[in-house]
Amino acid sequence: MTDDHASLDAALEEVIASARTHLAAVKAADGRVDDDDVWQAYVTLNNASYHYDELLLEAFGEVTPWDVESIDPDEVEGALGGVTVEGDEAKDAHPHVISVRQRRDYRVPSVVALVRRAEEARAEAGPEEAGGPVETVGEAVLELLQAGDGSLSALDVPELEPLDGVVMVSEVNTALDLESYDEHDGSGPFTPAGTDRLVGRLDEHPFLPGDLDGALPEDEEDGDDEDDNPRTA
Repeated sequence: MTDDHASLDAALEEVIASARTHLAAVKAADGRVDDDDVWQAYVTLNNASYHYDELLLEAFGEVTPWDVESIDPDEVEGALGGVTVEGDEAKDAHPHVISVRQRRDYRVPSVVALVRRAEEARAEAGPEEAGGPVETVGEAVLELLQAGDGSLSALDVPELEPLDGVVMVSEVNTALDLESYDEHDGSGPFTPAGTDRLVGRLDEHPFLPGDLDGALPEDEEDGDDEDDNPRTA
């Protein structure tokens, strides 16, 4: 066996071994995002594949179907989920800050029904959450949000009819600092800074029963008269 053959066999065994290590790391992570062990195993598998491909090309002029480039482990250490330590300081591997601003409007068909729904939500939360009566629409909506841990899905109730909404995603230089705004400042925390970069905007429109394919508007459904639909005795 020539030296080329021995090197190729050893490189192939390294690919197989690193592939097994990578699979084991993936199984251990069990879907966990940005797992360091998975990333390190990926880099090892990538570089072993690259090395084998290079040896195969040099020895026989053949290549594998793997289109990979060598990765410097020192440059990517901590690139997924970890940190790169320099002296006594830890540098965040993800310095970017993303801001998600959302607005959704609702129509209130019945104030009485909404207030009753909010009082029921408060009662379900337990006696420790008991307070004064819910008296306004705003208090009712806030009560529903608190019962739903702040999620807007808590407002998906029959007592509120959704109107248009919008979601804006921006890259920002500085994260939100609530202490810098007055408690009653309703616009400051949502106002984009001059250095913010809008990534995208998603417009939300409520789904209505009439939006179903083939459904006719209400005025068309009820607009047929006897002349258009003659009936015989």
